[in-house]
Amino acid sequence: MSGSRALCRCSLVILPSFSHTSRFKPFRSLISSSRILRMAAEASSSSSSSSATANDLSASSAIDFLSLCHSLKTTKRAGWVRRGVHDPESVADHMYRMGLMALIASDIPGINRDKCVKMAIVHDIAEAIVGDITPSDGIPKIEKSRREREALDHMCKLLGNGSRAKEIGELWMEYEENSSLEAKIVKDFDKVEMILQALEYEKEQGMDLEEFFESTAGKFQTEQGKAWALEIASRRTSRGIQK
Repeated sequence: MSGSRALCRCSLVILPSFSHTSRFKPFRSLISSSRILRMAAEASSSSSSSSATANDLSASSAIDFLSLCHSLKTTKRAGWVRRGVHDPESVADHMYRMGLMALIASDIPGINRDKCVKMAIVHDIAEAIVGDITPSDGIPKIEKSRREREALDHMCKLLGNGSRAKEIGELWMEYEENSSLEAKIVKDFDKVEMILQALEYEKEQGMDLEEFFESTAGKFQTEQGKAWALEIASRRTSRGIQK
């Protein structure tokens, strides 16, 4: 019973402030509502501004990077240009089919397929700035690597040197140094893609591109690369192209 009285007394204290003093209710509600709305608007404005700024920076960096990579789609592979191939493939064309090779290749213990796909679409990315430097240009390998490293650093800065930039840099360096199983098979894909393209140009344009096949002979590092190269050579022989 004492609990009931206490509950009633408590109710009497609370209820009048809301029901019996109705003349104050509109004023109090107005203050409360105005304050809440103002605080919400300020918070929303601040949050939107911060979010927009962050998103604008991120989007700006991404579009700057992708716009630079556009030149990979327009830069023709120098070896084909020198040989007079009509409408030769671009650097991006080459990397794209390498990515497909990594995607469809048989599973190999110890090799990360996803990493291979990423490495394939990154390994020539510096050519967006330096172009396709080939042995015929007479540029020492160490100088070629220095130019590409410098170009890659610039591209990574466009991405704010964040986690994605770091990943691209590490993949590129791993490929450059041939320091992992993934790098070895992707280097094989690089050669396989080139001789497959050479075979296609020979068929389509009636050319003899023997030097491209000779340049890769005995240089495949993996069984996958060797098997695919052998298949290409076999098809070339069956067409009576190989000398």
